[in-house]
Amino acid sequence: MIDKAYCMSSYLVFRYIVDDSKDFFDDMHHQIYNLIPEKNKVLVRNEFDIDKAINTQISKVKNKRLGILLSGGMDSACLASYMPGCDAYTFRFLGGNYQRDELDRAEYYANKYNLKLHYVDISWDTVQENLETVMLTKGAPVHSIEPQILAAVKKAKSDGIEMMIIGDAADYVFGGMDGLYSKDWLFDEFVDRYSYLNPFEILNEPVSMMPAFEKYRQGDYIDYIELMHEYTDIESYASYENAFKSGNMDYLDPYEELKMADPLDVSRIRNGDSKYLIRALFRLKYPDIPIPQKLPMPRPVDAYFRNWDGPKRIEFRNDINMNAYTGNQKWLMYCLERFLNMHK
Repeated sequence: MIDKAYCMSSYLVFRYIVDDSKDFFDDMHHQIYNLIPEKNKVLVRNEFDIDKAINTQISKVKNKRLGILLSGGMDSACLASYMPGCDAYTFRFLGGNYQRDELDRAEYYANKYNLKLHYVDISWDTVQENLETVMLTKGAPVHSIEPQILAAVKKAKSDGIEMMIIGDAADYVFGGMDGLYSKDWLFDEFVDRYSYLNPFEILNEPVSMMPAFEKYRQGDYIDYIELMHEYTDIESYASYENAFKSGNMDYLDPYEELKMADPLDVSRIRNGDSKYLIRALFRLKYPDIPIPQKLPMPRPVDAYFRNWDGPKRIEFRNDINMNAYTGNQKWLMYCLERFLNMHK
């Protein structure tokens, strides 16, 4: 079913098209991610269970030449411990000065496990080179990490890598979204907090996404944990799947195949102990260094869009105050306009 207005609003709110039956245009169907069934996941209760499960998964693919997307965070750092001697790929931005502490930690992990570290230098030109490819593959506008992941895939393929190991799912499996777990949310305040952009502020013909939230309403409150298990997981996992699919490379996220056997202890997260099982695994693998601060995959979108004056197509309002929006929000507007321009 073609419903461009719905798809535009859904992308701005959720970063993907929630209703799989709706598309922007009649010549392509947007790709949506199929989550692994819960019954197929491996139950883990502690760091030793996780250690065993990840080791088993990676052992099954060691017949391939493996690479790893290595950041300065603990998720990929833990995975690096199972891959001694492999190739590692770390993003580097703006001449290498952006998030230097992240690069230093990635170098430490690589040295500890004798990984061959490759930098993937990312600029605005890199984003431009890869953006239309990932949008065509997905049939929709994309997350800002997708063009740079595709750049890493291209570099890894040129080095002979056959499969990449990633650690995206740890945040979603083990309670890493500490800002969203920080309280029991009233329905309206969670909708405001969770929505990336309000389409009524941006579009001339906005469509309310409230029905997608209403599924999780509990009186005045919202079951945000179940909502995140669906919407957040699908949106994030799909970004990686699409980038790897665009580059025609296999990948494995060992965390995605795991499930906590015991209920998530939300009180621990609210007291500063997010992803407590992964923290324990990190201490097992790196007993001599402190646990790194949690940071999202770096992408200097604020720098990219510092002087951008906003979208110009007729679908967008002409009174948008661009100074009111972050770089990540400007990306959504920019990417949506670029996608629409591809299908005049």
